[in-house]
Amino acid sequence: MIEIYPNLYVGTQEDYEVTVETHETWCVVHACRSPYHCLAVTYSPVGTVPEDHPERLVARRGNRLMLNLVDSRNPADVPKEAIDAALSFIGRCLAAGRPVLVHCGFGVSRSASIGLLYLAAYTDVLPTESLAAAEEAYRRIYPPYRPGRGFRGFMEAHWEEYTKKRVAA
Repeated sequence: MIEIYPNLYVGTQEDYEVTVETHETWCVVHACRSPYHCLAVTYSPVGTVPEDHPERLVARRGNRLMLNLVDSRNPADVPKEAIDAALSFIGRCLAAGRPVLVHCGFGVSRSASIGLLYLAAYTDVLPTESLAAAEEAYRRIYPPYRPGRGFRGFMEAHWEEYTKKRVAA
């Protein structure tokens, strides 16, 4: 678990279960389908959530946000609605003075990518002229960052949109 910005941490499922789970003050983004989204919405990891289910992509339970995210090779499989919900949730928690952990299984792709997007869209910590420049700077802050093909492609496709948020803020 690495602090990438004051009170914002990126880490692994183990970091959540060992360090954060029992602390009520933390906000948590579970950037993984299984087990957290599956448990919240009550479906099997081998099953799927119906298209019309209101929590098909994002489920919120108090100070926890569970995202239906898999580390697919296809950028089209990364639901922008889930990423946007995570970024907004992180911002609200930080504004309330609460520490936030964003985690996935191993802390290298899904959660690490959400951390990078948050820094690029809402802080001045990373350069925004290109994703490559931001990634180079981010690796100094969060060395485990290694996005899967789908998440890297998603960030490439939406880079300008997310970095314009910072300019507009």
